Amino acid sequence: MKRRGRGIACMWYPIGFTVSANPSAATVKVNEDGTATLLTGTVETGQGSLTVLAQIAAEELGIATDDVHVLSADTDAMPMDTGAIASRTTYVTGNAVRLAAEQARLILFEIAAPMLGVKPAQLEARDRKIQVKGYPQRNAAIGEVAHRSQVVMGQPAIGSASWNPPTVAMDPLTGQGKPFSTYVYATQIAEVDVDDETGEVEVLRIVAAHDCGRPINPMRVEGQVEGGISMGIGFALQEQILFDGAGVQVNPNLANYIMPTSLDMPEIEVDIVDSYDPTGPFGAKGVGEPTSVPTAAAVLNAIHDAVGVRITSLPATAEKVLAAIKQERAHNTKRIPAR
Repeated sequence: MKRRGRGIACMWYPIGFTVSANPSAATVKVNEDGTATLLTGTVETGQGSLTVLAQIAAEELGIATDDVHVLSADTDAMPMDTGAIASRTTYVTGNAVRLAAEQARLILFEIAAPMLGVKPAQLEARDRKIQVKGYPQRNAAIGEVAHRSQVVMGQPAIGSASWNPPTVAMDPLTGQGKPFSTYVYATQIAEVDVDDETGEVEVLRIVAAHDCGRPINPMRVEGQVEGGISMGIGFALQEQILFDGAGVQVNPNLANYIMPTSLDMPEIEVDIVDSYDPTGPFGAKGVGEPTSVPTAAAVLNAIHDAVGVRITSLPATAEKVLAAIKQERAHNTKRIPAR
């Protein structure tokens, strides 16, 4: 018989390295045609980080994301980046990009101010224009200002910056300190069916609420959460590296290393909790690794709710779940006094 259960798990996760410096640097150049070039050492591994960094630069410069050309990952030519690890790219590299774009924008403001007859502080960059605050009809195209900045004034609109998360080392006696600059939070709820005759577990639905600061690209956040849940389901139910008696791995390829496919994915509902973090670029924090942290715990709690057994080692294979069910039944039988 299939028995249904629900489980919940919560997590909090730090962004960046523990106390250790993990800086990122970036360079932003505004071109004479109004586009911008972003140089970054971070690596795109499918998570959409280069799109997010382009969005950050574009927002700071008042241009469209498509106007930003991103050059990345060539360590011979690009600014230093600690790496696409520790869920840090949006937060740390994003801050470096924002600061670099701000420097380039301020150069444009210095050039545009006499053109528009105002002070630099009275200007803003919006809709591919530099305009007077409160008087958008008084404006100059960003490309026009960038051209004047470089060709006439001899001051190319180029900004370079780096950023390192501020932390406080842990006191060895009290344990007090601030090892990370910011944290993200999440709760996931899993609904499963467990066959008490075979031990097979089917994940039917997962609801995931994630606080990642302000989502710069909500669609990509949802995609990352869904991908993290897929990894978490594999961690919970399927994925296991097996070795023989000589210590040789017996499932070294995808033919016999079991992992989820699209057919194993449950219904997923993602709730993005929009919480502005003043230390992040436009309030953003991060969403990478935390997406898979609570999934396995939620699934195992759901198994316990369904059939009353607690699995304490992963993965919770059908064989392991069935063995726990049989053990629990035998235990309950022994507790019933004979008549």
